[in-house]
Amino acid sequence: MIVKCPNCGQPVAVKLGRKRLNISLKKVSESLQAHRSIAVAAQELGCSEGYIFGVLKANGLKLKDVLGEKHCGKEDTK
Repeated sequence: MIVKCPNCGQPVAVKLGRKRLNISLKKVSESLQAHRSIAVAAQELGCSEGYIFGVLKANGLKLKDVLGEKHCGKEDTK
């Protein structure tokens, strides 16, 4: 974004917003497997719980895929 400098009046390029986190799937999955809690993993990685779900979704995974949980003693076949 280009704005006008209040001191000299010249146009100045300014970057807005915060930098991307870019936390890899490997780090997310290792943290989830170590803590088995999304809240603790998010705190360790310095991100939100929604960010963790977003990383998993972007890679076509669900939480149960990373944690290796089974439902009712049977593995999901779908």
